Amino acid sequence: MRVPFEQLKAEFKRVLIGLNFPDEKAGLCAQVFAENSRDGVYTHGLNRFPTFVSYIKEGVIDANAVPTKVNSFGALEQWDGNLGPGMLNAGFCMDRAIALAKEYGIGCVAIKNTNHWMRGGTYGWQAAEAGYISISFTNALAIVVPWGGTTATLANNPMVIAVPRKEGHIVLDMAISQYSYGKVLQYKSYNEQLPVPGGYDSDGNITHDPVAIAASKRLLPIGFWKGSGLTMMIDLLVTVLSQGRSVKQISERNTESGASQVFIAIKPQDTQQTHGLIEEILNYTKSSPPVNPDKPVVYPGENTLKTRNKNLNEGVLVDEKIWDEVKRL
Repeated sequence: MRVPFEQLKAEFKRVLIGLNFPDEKAGLCAQVFAENSRDGVYTHGLNRFPTFVSYIKEGVIDANAVPTKVNSFGALEQWDGNLGPGMLNAGFCMDRAIALAKEYGIGCVAIKNTNHWMRGGTYGWQAAEAGYISISFTNALAIVVPWGGTTATLANNPMVIAVPRKEGHIVLDMAISQYSYGKVLQYKSYNEQLPVPGGYDSDGNITHDPVAIAASKRLLPIGFWKGSGLTMMIDLLVTVLSQGRSVKQISERNTESGASQVFIAIKPQDTQQTHGLIEEILNYTKSSPPVNPDKPVVYPGENTLKTRNKNLNEGVLVDEKIWDEVKRL
């Protein structure tokens, strides 16, 4: 089933206003959720919206909260998100990082006590549209098993790297687990197996089965021991730089709230030489003959643009059951 983008956004806004969100904030949140689905990240668009609503009703998310500055050290700032809507706090922080980069060449904003930022790529696209390179990461609930361990003591801790490009921005948006938990649930709802192993079953066996992984809540880190080390380092960085909660402290609350995040913006040299280097790297990467002729090698963000255009022209693809649930809210 497909729904026009503007209708999707309007429905999200209607629900949020009914939950006493200020009109402007309701519109901004609705825009993010609708754009996430528009770009094909359904797990953090429509599919995630009912959870967002439940967190508002439970008081986990404070609709009226705004971030407050804690410290400032030149190109580095620390903020407290005051448990406001995560996507609004994140958008604000990226704007601040861009403003600092405009002044210093680089800007780094760390925020504590915030909520789930939904699709991390949102803030990579935000920076790229403004003409800035960016790196962002967050911590989250512990659902990733460290390599050599048997229980989940790490989070998927998504990271985003974006490079602006006139012909189409390059945006890498990835969880450090092989699949985000939302993607596992999506495969489960479609009654499909994962293409590659994504986690453990209750007996500790690595499996393709999303049902078994959802039951155990034990995700597999990318690159096995390498991903295990990377996600721990991200937790260290966001916690130390923001002076906020760690994965351990977030997990003790049993709700994915009070996260710590970092947003870095870098002002690139906007020269013909820079453009040439970017194109050289992309062209060389894409010159590799594809395994499947119908599926050429793509750069991060390339498929996002194709999906975006398709969904804008034909309507945004939605899960009919979840769409009906949202319309009843």
